[in-house]
Amino acid sequence: MIHLSDVRKAFNQGKPNEFWALKGIDLSVRAGKVTVFRGPSGSGKTTLLTLVGCLARPTTGRVRLRDRDISGLPERFLTDIRRSTFGFVFQQFNLLKGISAVENVMVPAYPLGRCRTELSARAHALMDSLDIGPKAHSNAEWLSGGEAQRVAIARALINDPEVVIADEPTANLDSERSKQFLGIVETLKASGKTVLMTSHDPLVCDTEVVDHVVSLRDGQLVDTR
Repeated sequence: MIHLSDVRKAFNQGKPNEFWALKGIDLSVRAGKVTVFRGPSGSGKTTLLTLVGCLARPTTGRVRLRDRDISGLPERFLTDIRRSTFGFVFQQFNLLKGISAVENVMVPAYPLGRCRTELSARAHALMDSLDIGPKAHSNAEWLSGGEAQRVAIARALINDPEVVIADEPTANLDSERSKQFLGIVETLKASGKTVLMTSHDPLVCDTEVVDHVVSLRDGQLVDTR
């Protein structure tokens, strides 16, 4: 589904502090599977995730979504692809304070101009499916870490994306909450979603729901299984 060919990513290119986060990545991600990018801090796994999710562009190389080269598309087209194809669960969840949990879930769908009544019904249904429905009208800042994560997952699913991307999804959770998250991943996989995650948590990398583990170090692939 997603193919990367000799992808390299530089930061501060041409300056004294130039840094190459990725150094020639060749990788294929299969649809309907769960893939984990693993590696120590600075290995390039989060940078790789942002390139796959159209949140950044490679310095050189090609990123293809199905049979379409998306590496050089104008930003407005990348924005459309992000909205229609990807749902994101960020490490810090990035919920908006001062508004309710259900309003947070609905935010990514507003630019699509959907009927608010239908949108609200879908948001509530997603929250119910994740056992967070009773917190729908609680402000984001009142939620626990596990509750905030479930709201973030509902938000990622509001546009029914093909691919769900999660950056270090268990980093701020205890073991029990991490296992609950992996249960959600299993449900997403069963529904046909492609799931991409970064993690160095053995609980995530070694679970049976994960189909592929891609290990990185110093911006290069060192192992895939």
